[in-house]
Amino acid sequence: MSLERQQELEERYVMHTFGRKPVEFVRGAGMVLEDDKGRAYLDFIAGIGVISLGHCHPAVVDALRQQAEKLIHVSNYYYIEGRGEVARRLSDLLNHGAPEDAEPWQSFFANSGAEANECAIKLARLHARKRAEAQARAAASAAPRVVVTLDRSFHGRTMATLAATAQPAKQEAFQPLPDGFAHTAPNDVAALEALFAERGSEICAVMVECVQGEGGVHPCTPEFLQAARRLTEEHDALLICDEVQTGVFRCGTPFAFQRFGIVPDVVTIAKGVASGMPTGMCAARANVAASFAPGDHGSTFGGSNLAVAAAQATLRTLADEGFGARVERVGAYLRERLAELPHVVEVRGLGLMVAADLAEDVDANDVVLRALGKGLVINATGPHTLRFLPPLVCEEQHVDQLVERLSCLLGV
Repeated sequence: MSLERQQELEERYVMHTFGRKPVEFVRGAGMVLEDDKGRAYLDFIAGIGVISLGHCHPAVVDALRQQAEKLIHVSNYYYIEGRGEVARRLSDLLNHGAPEDAEPWQSFFANSGAEANECAIKLARLHARKRAEAQARAAASAAPRVVVTLDRSFHGRTMATLAATAQPAKQEAFQPLPDGFAHTAPNDVAALEALFAERGSEICAVMVECVQGEGGVHPCTPEFLQAARRLTEEHDALLICDEVQTGVFRCGTPFAFQRFGIVPDVVTIAKGVASGMPTGMCAARANVAASFAPGDHGSTFGGSNLAVAAAQATLRTLADEGFGARVERVGAYLRERLAELPHVVEVRGLGLMVAADLAEDVDANDVVLRALGKGLVINATGPHTLRFLPPLVCEEQHVDQLVERLSCLLGV
């Protein structure tokens, strides 16, 4: 079906929650997308950091095909093949660099990053309640329940994760939001210490993105994250790392927290974990995960046969083929080449999660739109910020093509 016909149908029958770009993609392979007219595009956004192995990677396609021929869905009332293996592989990746006898991680399987974060919020509050009950410190109703998040953060669009998202512009239209959240400035250790000094007895968790993706690819400092770890330990609170965008080798290491000298209690995962299949996980240390009992949380589709098959193929390929080193190498090259472009005033990021700030007289959204005409798929997170989240199969040659086409768009 043509782009024009699709636009007509969506205008009439689909809610207008996205300002879609005027292109209809119909197939893809690796770093390349193809539209309904047969035109090819170099993809540097990967479905917002989702397509880890590139479009239609044979390992994922074969895994989905084989699974679909056997069994598609039976619900979480039953055991299925592969789910335990995926959880074990995730635990091993989360313990990357840790001692061999490190405590295992246990995962709840969801469908998205927002659902994974909802699970983390529920777990943090339930864990605080059960700890208070066990220690007979106070009535359950008085247990700590406040979750601290950072200004400019993004944790999802459900009501609770929107309340956790400290971006007033995204929240205002949906007030009143659930309470129980407090916000503080990223990388301001003194402000975080002051918040704990004032409200430490109310705080059950701190939730952070090691690199704020939707906020414009802004990394936290090691000092700040280490302070968050110290303060949560001192106050019997949990440290939650939202690794929905930063995880699964996106920043080079299996998870971004491993680059900052911390080990959190809970990690949320989604986007690239199944290379395109809707999949999310909330992983917690076993002693924290034990706060959940049957019936405390659930999902109809989470951890389905198809999702598990895609995640297993993705994680196996990423680990077995040494993608971490490639991401580090190509990410450094991407940042170096972007810094050479005119009108680029700052480049930042880790691995293949990169942003380029443009001069104030350059409209990033206009660049994104004109890039389609050059066969380039990129993204803007603000009026002057371009974001790059290519598939992890990206190589230096793809970066060179990107920079060549951006040079034309930026006036060289």
